[in-house]
Amino acid sequence: MTDIEDMDWSGDLLEREIVIARVVDADRETVFRAWTDPEQIVRWFGPEGFTLETDEIDIRPDGMWRFTMVAPDGTRFGNRMTFRRVEAPKLIVVDHGADADDDPDRFRMLVTFDEQANGKTVVTLRQMHPTPERRVIVIGFGAVEYGAQTLDKLAAHAGGARPAGVVA
Repeated sequence: MTDIEDMDWSGDLLEREIVIARVVDADRETVFRAWTDPEQIVRWFGPEGFTLETDEIDIRPDGMWRFTMVAPDGTRFGNRMTFRRVEAPKLIVVDHGADADDDPDRFRMLVTFDEQANGKTVVTLRQMHPTPERRVIVIGFGAVEYGAQTLDKLAAHAGGARPAGVVA
């Protein structure tokens, strides 16, 4: 497995980072629960038109979610998320990649939940990739569009949204 703990965090992090955010028309606890409740996350997670098949799901520190995303054309993508931190209702840290121990594209993902004075929640998804080259590869694969679609689906599930921004 690519050891994310040994990832070089020095240098220009912006060259390895993808940031996507959405304003969700729901309070922070509701949005956080949508992300951490196994019965809810399987209903909305993933890009538009994709379905999920879950092999195992344990959303807590050191827990794992192994699942297959099935594209509209039937292509299957095995995924594995290892949860590093789950701090209700403010953040989740996961290592995400293919369901393989030696995935060179595995990345660290930080999801934050910031409640606004109007009761809405800003969800920010930050992906930190091992190298700038790997970031470019996953952007070419659709990481930005698919990530934005995933947050759109979260927003629809939890209460609606308007775009807050995408930085890639």
